[in-house]
Amino acid sequence: MIDDQKYRAAAAAMAEVTSGMRLGLGTGSTAKHFVDLIGRAVGDGLEVLCVPTSSGTEAHARSLGIPLTDLDATPELDLTVDGADEVGPGLTLIKGGGAALVREKIVAAASKRMIVIADASKRVATLGRYPLPIEVNHFGLGATAAAIGVVMADFNAKGGLRRRLGSDGTPLVTDGGHAILDAFFGRIPRPEALAKALIDIPGVVEHGLFIGLCKRAYVAGPEGVDVLDG
Repeated sequence: MIDDQKYRAAAAAMAEVTSGMRLGLGTGSTAKHFVDLIGRAVGDGLEVLCVPTSSGTEAHARSLGIPLTDLDATPELDLTVDGADEVGPGLTLIKGGGAALVREKIVAAASKRMIVIADASKRVATLGRYPLPIEVNHFGLGATAAAIGVVMADFNAKGGLRRRLGSDGTPLVTDGGHAILDAFFGRIPRPEALAKALIDIPGVVEHGLFIGLCKRAYVAGPEGVDVLDG
């Protein structure tokens, strides 16, 4: 049922795609549906040039014959379509469940528009139920984690800070060579203030709060697809 909602959100976003576009391709289970649909459309004659946000998305897109580029060769994109772990008021987002938040944010910022596709379970009244991913440098990891802990206390976090592990049980390393710390806030009523406090910490590469980047969300539920505009 949830996977069907993810597919329907991805299919709805295809209405935004026209031939000749430069597209950012997101990472995650919902974005995978969109990549599949783009691959099918390319096979039917759609002409697009795409920038993937992770090595996983890159490999998947190549397997479908989707033409790829990067932001060095193509620094300005028309549209990025990506999933989200949470969609909050004003199209504020938590992203990074797939450990690609830095590249996802860079690609989104290079795009004229970012669109999110999600199932209804991702829509929340207040961000924070999903743990907030924070990508950090390995150097000084303990000091960085301690500083994040201070910020979490200042923002009344309900849970702790945990280093993310990979599927093999060893510490996860991102495509950029960094670690991920998952911060359990419970509620984030002031995402803008938290975003600034986190990015000001030396050692924090980026965090999963996406603010002011998403322009539209297609959120699919049992009754259909809602279109949310920022």
